[in-house]
Amino acid sequence: MSGISMPKPDAATLGRRDEIVADMRIIVPGEGVVDAVNEMRAFESDGLTAYRQLPMVVVLPETVAQVSRLLKYCNDRNIRVVPRGSGTSLSGGALPLEDAVLLVMSRFNRIIEIDYPNRVVVAQPGVTNLGITTAVELDGFYYAPDPSSQIACSIGGNVAENSGGVHCLKYGLTANNVLGIEMVLMNGEVVRLGGKHLDAEGYDLLGIMTGSEGLLGVVTEVTVRILKKPETARALLIGFPTSEQGGQCVADIIGAGIIPGGMEMMDRPAIHAAEDFVHAGYPLDVEALLIVELDGPGVEVDHLIGLVEAIANRNGATTCRISASEQERLTFWAGRKAAFPAVGRISPDYYCMDGTIPRKELPRVLAGMRELSEQYGLGVANVFHAGDGNLHPLILYDANKPGELEKAEAFGSDILRLCVKVGGVLTGEHGVGVEKRDLMPEMFNEIDLDQQMRVKCAFDPNHLLNPGKVFPQLRRCAELGRMHVHRGQVAFPDIPRF
Repeated sequence: MSGISMPKPDAATLGRRDEIVADMRIIVPGEGVVDAVNEMRAFESDGLTAYRQLPMVVVLPETVAQVSRLLKYCNDRNIRVVPRGSGTSLSGGALPLEDAVLLVMSRFNRIIEIDYPNRVVVAQPGVTNLGITTAVELDGFYYAPDPSSQIACSIGGNVAENSGGVHCLKYGLTANNVLGIEMVLMNGEVVRLGGKHLDAEGYDLLGIMTGSEGLLGVVTEVTVRILKKPETARALLIGFPTSEQGGQCVADIIGAGIIPGGMEMMDRPAIHAAEDFVHAGYPLDVEALLIVELDGPGVEVDHLIGLVEAIANRNGATTCRISASEQERLTFWAGRKAAFPAVGRISPDYYCMDGTIPRKELPRVLAGMRELSEQYGLGVANVFHAGDGNLHPLILYDANKPGELEKAEAFGSDILRLCVKVGGVLTGEHGVGVEKRDLMPEMFNEIDLDQQMRVKCAFDPNHLLNPGKVFPQLRRCAELGRMHVHRGQVAFPDIPRF
């Protein structure tokens, strides 16, 4: 698997594979256990297909009781478990391990309750992101977070990765739209966090779970907030001669106190790929394309459109189209939503990155990416959530050419280092997984990482849930509690110790 190292398989566990598979069939009877090599191929990677590994066995439970029994069984026998939703993760978060049970939650696919008075939907984790909106849209409601993979990605996976989408600038990420979850701990205990109410008492454990990437527990139910569809939504399609001008326009819109429903940007390679793929009517003579959506009461939207158009013109916009119908608005977005598959048509392979920067640093980072592109001899197409600085550079390479995958990985690592250097972070919504795991020390020192690891230890002291992800170095929980003694003296000897 290229340069990614994973935990060494446990020989004792592999030696008991037949016994473990037989016990899994007792816990999950019927067709819920997959152990034939050819059938497990479908689960050997997630959306980060550069890395592949067959699991020891695949298990697809259907009830919370089955999940609980499975996790307790594995915990008691020191067997690793990798949770998986729809497998659309772009960071290798659901990459299987050779000696682990791959716990696939796709059969948890029912909406349990639609509660309009409280404006919530209670769903099982295998329900797709778009499936929630589909269930309530006839009554004028929708679920706001909308990642590009919303037709396939699961709401449980969204919780694991704290997914965003094009409308998260105004309406927030998954963390801002999830009110409660039911989860199963590694020891089999079933826990509820939050609920239909706005906020919970005590520590924000729901906040810890959202974005925890399958390291702390397995989500079996999700309660999400739904919103009333806005009265009006219109989009502007704005072209610029340079990415720098487009980036400055983004900063000026936010600086003017305008918070669009969505604000996305694409560079020339991405524009051409999307237009060839979707035929959305994108201008092909610009270096940067900005999509700005404004929603709310009609009078307010009309007023804001005028303000945004004026800001765009002051920043040298060469084209500006305003959607005249709902179909035209959706067409504007169709190209952006299809940007990833569209780029797949212009390159044999691409490596999708995910980093976040302060908005004002956008011109500097785009210039830096151009320099890195020349340095590595690989093309890059840029699509990003411009409003909140979440970048998605698509590095173009050919896996059939020896060394190109490694070059793409190094290129991507340098992009993320640049993001951190300018005051940004390693990930915006794709998660750390295995892809960014070894870059964590670029952003966190050893004390920071140890504190995060202590949270992991509180939920999963034996490190059996999704090991090898997020943290660059595995440590026993006992090591984190050790006290350093130098020449018979402890630090701060006057502090009582228990």
